[in-house]
Amino acid sequence: MDKINERIDRSLSEKEKTARIKLSPFGGVGEGLIVGGGDFPTHPLPLQLMSEAERVVCCDGAANEFLVRGLRPWRVVGDCDSLSPEAAEAFSDIVRRNPDQETNDQTKAVTYLANKGIRRIAIVAATGRREDHTLGNISLLIEYMRQGLEVRIYTDYGVFIPCQDTCSFECPVETAVSIFSFGTQGMQAEGLRYPLRDFTSWWQGTLNTTDAPTFTIQCKGEYLVYLNYKEYQS
Repeated sequence: MDKINERIDRSLSEKEKTARIKLSPFGGVGEGLIVGGGDFPTHPLPLQLMSEAERVVCCDGAANEFLVRGLRPWRVVGDCDSLSPEAAEAFSDIVRRNPDQETNDQTKAVTYLANKGIRRIAIVAATGRREDHTLGNISLLIEYMRQGLEVRIYTDYGVFIPCQDTCSFECPVETAVSIFSFGTQGMQAEGLRYPLRDFTSWWQGTLNTTDAPTFTIQCKGEYLVYLNYKEYQS
């Protein structure tokens, strides 16, 4: 991962290197990292997570991008329908083919790591290119949470965190926050600019903002929280 580290160092000023430490709530998942088939990350934070992860798993065709960039993952997992012949040859010893057509490659990679005892997983490159894949990948976070896993998706703009019942978050004041409810009850919040309620549509919990360095969502049920990388905005 030396090339990834070099890229991070070029993209971060000394001030930003200090600021990223303050984003510990965003960087709290790193035992295993999955690289999807979406847009390869360019933001310093997902790149940092990629460089620090103990196990990096490419979803099928994501290995093609790794090969082009001169990088080597720990494993390549998927049905291998989008794996190039060059990548298949270069990574032949670390490819773990799973032909199951009832799950997508992201879930196959999550399951592979979970079977290795890795419960805390970051996912990058899960968005972009195909909007249908993007929605599917994000919605699956709730399924992983139900399996007892802590899985988050990090994009070039923010992080999606699956939650259940009352949860608190630490992040900079005026961080953009969106909440997507999956059937919660009694939802309310402290530390957000706009009040929460039990939503009947996905969009109703979007475009909120933090008013304090810590905010709490109180409810019963499952929901997704999206936090924007406030520290990195120009």
